[in-house]
Amino acid sequence: MATDPTGMSCKELVELITEYLEGALPPGDKARFEQHLAFCDWCRTYLEQMRLTIQTLGKLSEESIPEYVKADLAEVFRTWKRT
Repeated sequence: MATDPTGMSCKELVELITEYLEGALPPGDKARFEQHLAFCDWCRTYLEQMRLTIQTLGKLSEESIPEYVKADLAEVFRTWKRT
């Protein structure tokens, strides 16, 4: 992981990626985000992985997810903050 000349760390980029993908970052943060991407191969790869994940998951319908998987996911999210 690296810090680019604007001071944005890879960790900060990861924390902001959802807002970036949703177009919700303020202009200044978006500019820093994109400057970091120009500097950091790792974060560019991570962004592309996130886009691919969103694209792939967007093709799933709720009906296509088995009930046991839904139950497992619900349990993970229910206990997520406790661990």
